[in-house]
Amino acid sequence: MDILKKIVVDKRKEVNFKKELIPIQAFEMMPFFDRKTVSLSKKLKKSNTGIIAEFKRKSPSKSMINETANIEDVALGYEEAGASGMSVLTDEKYFGGTMDDLLLARENCNLPLLRKEFIIDEYQIIEAKAIGADVILLIAAILTRGEIKQFSEFAKSLNLDVLLEVHNEEELQKSIMPSLDMLGVNNRNLKTFEVSLETSKSLSQSIPNDFVKVSESGISNIEAIKELKLYGYQGFLIGENFMKTDNPGASAKDFISLL
Repeated sequence: MDILKKIVVDKRKEVNFKKELIPIQAFEMMPFFDRKTVSLSKKLKKSNTGIIAEFKRKSPSKSMINETANIEDVALGYEEAGASGMSVLTDEKYFGGTMDDLLLARENCNLPLLRKEFIIDEYQIIEAKAIGADVILLIAAILTRGEIKQFSEFAKSLNLDVLLEVHNEEELQKSIMPSLDMLGVNNRNLKTFEVSLETSKSLSQSIPNDFVKVSESGISNIEAIKELKLYGYQGFLIGENFMKTDNPGASAKDFISLL
């Protein structure tokens, strides 16, 4: 079983368990649920750099990346660095994240926040809104076209932006619909974990210009961003490159200053 399938099996169990514990009404009463969201896609369109800086403690491919980083400091650091947005992993088992991480990021910065999660149920979208997210991630590889439509339209009804992630042409073609704001190309092959920017380049022509193009994974230098901009990309999701350092915020600042 590849890692994505394994994660989804565990995620279904987790979501079903949570649904029994916490009713939707509890999330709707949380302070951030009625907060006015900030559009990441609009911010990326106006940005010269387009950096979406990620907070990620570990990953299945690299195991522990940074177990000492403080989410409050990192969120503040990313904002001061001039990032266009921040991505926060909320999956605990595989990425060491929690919903509290996103809540704390929300309390400590004004950046548009992406909830990086394996969404397989509307319940998680309500959770995202309640903990202060502005954007949700939908992964084409784990969803049907019908689910992508259902979840993206539901997210839009809550004023959340939607970033749809694809890995290949087939996933892209089944996913294109008006309820998406951004189309993200993940340069990592989830079966082999190999990373290649050629994935973003080859898929760029197939992404309609109505959507903000985002390149994800394997971006570790300025040259890569300059190159990808030539293919129409306006957003660049960078996590490991900043998180593997002692001070992710300072690393992001140094990186962004060179763009």
